[in-house]
Amino acid sequence: MVNVTEHEMSDREQARKRVENKHKFRGDVVAYVIINVLLIGIWVLSGAGYFWPGWVLAGWGVLLLLDAWNLYFRRPITEAEIDEEMRSRR
Repeated sequence: MVNVTEHEMSDREQARKRVENKHKFRGDVVAYVIINVLLIGIWVLSGAGYFWPGWVLAGWGVLLLLDAWNLYFRRPITEAEIDEEMRSRR
């Protein structure tokens, strides 16, 4: 399969890719919740001392936040931005 940049994709292909990414993100959030609930349960059953699941919650949570940023807040590069960058380089 040939790699194409996002601005070369049709609108439908771009929309399909965004929908796929949203489905993947939702699955990642579900996995995050289930696994961390399991880890907290293990922590409770093992005496609830030092809260070691916090490391997993925090590390994985940061990665999920970065994915959410890219999915919901980052906008695609436009042709106008590319043209402006090319003009500024001359």
